[in-house]
Amino acid sequence: MKKAYSEALAAAFDGVDPAQAARLKRAAALPASNIDTRDPDAPEVTDWSGAVRGRFYRPVKVLKSLRIDADVLAYFQQQGPGYQTRINRVPRASMVRDLRRRGGYGRTDAKHRASR
Repeated sequence: MKKAYSEALAAAFDGVDPAQAARLKRAAALPASNIDTRDPDAPEVTDWSGAVRGRFYRPVKVLKSLRIDADVLAYFQQQGPGYQTRINRVPRASMVRDLRRRGGYGRTDAKHRASR
């Protein structure tokens, strides 16, 4: 394993300036707690009023065969492209409503349950 890592590291530095390669190797040897990942050019965000929760969240999709009544399928298909997404929204809305009734959608941690 160590040999494969060394070979991969050598290949990554192929054609890189030796001084830059030395700096990169020193940085790679640092423990994660010693690496400063802050971007000095990025402004600090202090106003989150326009933030959208879950904007980039994409649920995992599973390919599954599902029997749907023909009239239900026709109803969604007649609305045009994206009918599968619209079909998925119906059971998702039901699931979210049920989970909220049971104690909060997305809040499954024990600390939250104990405080309710």
